[in-house]
Amino acid sequence: MRYGFILAVTGCLCCFVHPVFSQETAAKRPYTNRLTRIEQPQKLLADYPEFFEPIIEQSHYEAPPLVVDTDADLDVRAWRFSYNARGIIEIPNHLKASETAVIMVHPWGIDDGQGWNTPEPAGVADFCTTEKNHLAARHTREIVKPFINSLRGKVGNVLYSLPGDLDPIRRKLYRSFTHKPTDQERREGARELTVKLAAFKYLGEPLPTELSLSKDKPVIDYFAQFPGLDAGPKFNNDGFWKLPIPVTTDVDVDPNDVVIYDAEGYEPLKKFLKSAGIRHVLLTGYATDMCFCRTTAGYENLSKDFNVFLVGDASLATFPSNQSPRFAVNAAISFAALNHLITQVSWVKTKGVNP
Repeated sequence: MRYGFILAVTGCLCCFVHPVFSQETAAKRPYTNRLTRIEQPQKLLADYPEFFEPIIEQSHYEAPPLVVDTDADLDVRAWRFSYNARGIIEIPNHLKASETAVIMVHPWGIDDGQGWNTPEPAGVADFCTTEKNHLAARHTREIVKPFINSLRGKVGNVLYSLPGDLDPIRRKLYRSFTHKPTDQERREGARELTVKLAAFKYLGEPLPTELSLSKDKPVIDYFAQFPGLDAGPKFNNDGFWKLPIPVTTDVDVDPNDVVIYDAEGYEPLKKFLKSAGIRHVLLTGYATDMCFCRTTAGYENLSKDFNVFLVGDASLATFPSNQSPRFAVNAAISFAALNHLITQVSWVKTKGVNP
């Protein structure tokens, strides 16, 4: 048996929401927030259990389509969680691919053969150990790369975000907001990158063997001198984070793909996407609990100006104290679902193909 109900917001609006009256108000369409119970809901994000612990919730509801573009050719089913609805709400969406961008956050080329390596004996970068970096690389190859490749040429843009600024080497390697390198420039940039990365000494100090602890506050002193994460010059060597971090070789970078540089800030990214007619973003990348949400191309920025869909199984969270990222990604995505829409690779379909 299926049944539905409609949620209504009541109470003091001055304490809860401030309505905005603008010229856009007349163009808005009414949306009936009718939730129909799904009697036998499927596990969510269950396609890749090695990387993601599936989402299992007692109550699921189906809502009417949220994004309904004219001439839509990309179906993106998504879900969110509502404490007030007391369950997960699944929502079909119909997007125009040409007005959609696929963005991958921080596909760092670390320990991938390009020369930017985790410093020894105690340096940290990306997922902090070479073993975990290789696991993330396999996730990229097996899940993210095929997903991006399946949409390239159909969506409006494919973009990758990296730390740092638009330096001379990466300007030659990758297309940016302001420059598209020639084939010759790309070859020159690749040679210069190899030389630059090979010249760095990936060697930092070893772990401390002696600490100075007070009698009253030894725990405070202990962590002050030996914190859980120190990615500074002591262990990574000075200059490590100033190197031109490349896009990982585990994805394909097409000459038309664009690289975003965090140091330039969000406004240039927003301007570039809007000038390209982008309204929707399919967000992939790393790390779900950190860069994926809070960096320049993270969803905290993008969700202010675009319809953002987090591709949950095309992301990994950091997973300290664990060999597997499964539960860390589950927790990060579950929390994000309070105010963002979550999709998955198998739910992104060309029009007419049901997930």
